[in-house]
Amino acid sequence: MHLQPIRGTHGMVTAPHALAAQSGQAVLRDGGNAIEAMVAMAATIAVVYPHMNSIGGDGFWLVAQPGQAPIAIDACGAAGAGASMAAYRAAGLSSIPFRGGRAACTVAGTVSGWAAALELAQSLGARLPLSRLLADAIGYARDGFPITESQVAAMDKLAGDLLPVSGYAQSFQQAGAMRTGERLRLPRLAQTLEQLVRAGLDDFYRGDLARSLAKDLAAQDSPVTLADLQAHQAQRKTPLSLRQADWTLFNMPPPTQGLVALLILGQLERLWQPGMTSESPAFVHACVEATKQAFRIRDRVITDPAYMTEDPADYLQPARLDAMAAKILPGQAAPWGRGRGPGDTVWMGAVDGQGLAVSFIQSVYHEFGSGLVLESSGICWQNRGCSFSLSPEARNPLMPGRKPYHTLIPGLARFDDGRTLVYGNMGGDGQPQSQAAVFSRIARLGLNPQDAIAAPRWLLGRTWGQSSDSLKLESRFPEATVQTLRDWGHEVDVLGAFDETMGHAGAIVRHPDGLLEGGFDLRSDGIVAGW
Repeated sequence: MHLQPIRGTHGMVTAPHALAAQSGQAVLRDGGNAIEAMVAMAATIAVVYPHMNSIGGDGFWLVAQPGQAPIAIDACGAAGAGASMAAYRAAGLSSIPFRGGRAACTVAGTVSGWAAALELAQSLGARLPLSRLLADAIGYARDGFPITESQVAAMDKLAGDLLPVSGYAQSFQQAGAMRTGERLRLPRLAQTLEQLVRAGLDDFYRGDLARSLAKDLAAQDSPVTLADLQAHQAQRKTPLSLRQADWTLFNMPPPTQGLVALLILGQLERLWQPGMTSESPAFVHACVEATKQAFRIRDRVITDPAYMTEDPADYLQPARLDAMAAKILPGQAAPWGRGRGPGDTVWMGAVDGQGLAVSFIQSVYHEFGSGLVLESSGICWQNRGCSFSLSPEARNPLMPGRKPYHTLIPGLARFDDGRTLVYGNMGGDGQPQSQAAVFSRIARLGLNPQDAIAAPRWLLGRTWGQSSDSLKLESRFPEATVQTLRDWGHEVDVLGAFDETMGHAGAIVRHPDGLLEGGFDLRSDGIVAGW
């Protein structure tokens, strides 16, 4: 199957929900830059794709200005003051619950990331008011939006878990079971977004909205306090980078698994063989075996950077990558442990006519996060803190003020020929694997972004909606590839042709002459919008 990418010259956005992409395109047409477009997209998708993300979640940004070093923005919230192992064990818990108030144990950071990104945008001449950027989101929340098949499937599957959680049914199943295409209104969330326009984004952390959030969180036994909200700030960071033959790759530093994405691609460079194709068993095997080794390092090393004793960049040194690649045996699958579990997320990309490029990801972790919808604000709060452990010996033990481990990783690459690529994917363990697939297909095999994303994908381990740690392949892979991988010792499960388990990927390439090419995921509800 060959698909043409969407092409443009003045600006381009891609998102896993069409309404979000259209919000970004409209901002670009109104004279906004790529950062302003992304804030508009982030706000809209937080309304219209609530099982995947929310303003009650976290976010991460990679921003690249032409001729400047890329900038990372970490908008991850830390565990609340009451989030101690002793407190949870005193409540009779042996692990952090997935749903309810005690699952909502970390500050929601994404709105702080919007503010930090807009501060950068303003230094570049941005001029659109926040009221313009949030207008679409407010309208959809107030007047309603058609819910997607993906959202309905999540609500049906998780009804037993979510319906008992405070505020969930009132917000998302107001009239009982919902049908695809039915209009859903979120009036309290509309009022909250209007409050942010009036008072500014900082009101989420240090204003009237913050006081309302803290009151409602306390009423549901969340350990997050007003002081925790007031202490939160998004942080600018230096991205991790990996130099390869004809390009440089960039990804997020800890507490994310950005290192994993770079480790996979670093090994793959050493394992690349002439004749590898997008669907060949040798290509999939190399990526999967590289993933196993990268996951082992992730599980041993990555945590809140304040508690790390090793520099993650040290693992990207050529000698270490050489040693990792040398351990991979052609035609023989190595054993491995288990994945880290689900992740429900949106990745979005934006590039404007001046070449400003944004790779962005926003999440609530599990579908609908904690399921807790705050009474006054209508905000669905994340459950990212369930990635903590109640064991003091764990790599990511729960403690007040500690940042949780994150699967979220926006990707960006710069090519020596002048191209810039923003790319990414949602879905827990699948994020770095799909990044490896999409990037390799564009950079090494010469596929356009749409073909690279639409080609069949694989996933080792677990992602949203999955509890199996097998190697999952879409049914469009040739039978010979499936059988060969089984012969090599891989435990293979074959899924649907375009299976949403593989996540929602996206990519935009900007060429040196300003031509833009974008791809979206047929597994999602998204589009590419360019002009």
